[in-house]
Amino acid sequence: MIKQIPVLAFLLSVSMSAFSQKVVPAKEAANHKNETVMITDTVAGGKYLAGSNITLLDVGAPHPKEVLTLLIKGDDRKKFTTAPEALYKGKKVTITGTVIDYKGKPEIIITEPEQIKIVE
Repeated sequence: MIKQIPVLAFLLSVSMSAFSQKVVPAKEAANHKNETVMITDTVAGGKYLAGSNITLLDVGAPHPKEVLTLLIKGDDRKKFTTAPEALYKGKKVTITGTVIDYKGKPEIIITEPEQIKIVE
C-alpha cells in the first residue's frame, strides 16, 4: 500500500492539472500569453491556406479585427472529419489551449479536434 501512495499522488496531480485551465474571455487572451486557458466565443470566420497548408480561424470578430486566432497545421487538419473553417464558422465554441504571441496578436495552436468543442 505504501508503494502505491506516490503513484496515486501523481495520478491525482495529473488529473487536477487537466481541470486547472483558466477560463478567460477571448478579448483578454492577450493578457494570458504562455498560459493554458479555456475560452468560449464565436468563430467569426476562417480560411484554409493551401499554399502553406494551414487553417486560420478568427475568434470574436472577422479578420483583421479578430481577438484571437486559432491555427491548425496541415497534419493536424487531417484529424478533423470536416474542414474546420466550415465546421466552426458562425458557431459558439469552447477552445482549450496555450495562448502564444504571433506578431503581437494572441493565437492558440490547435493540434487535436478535442481542443474545440461546439457549445450547443
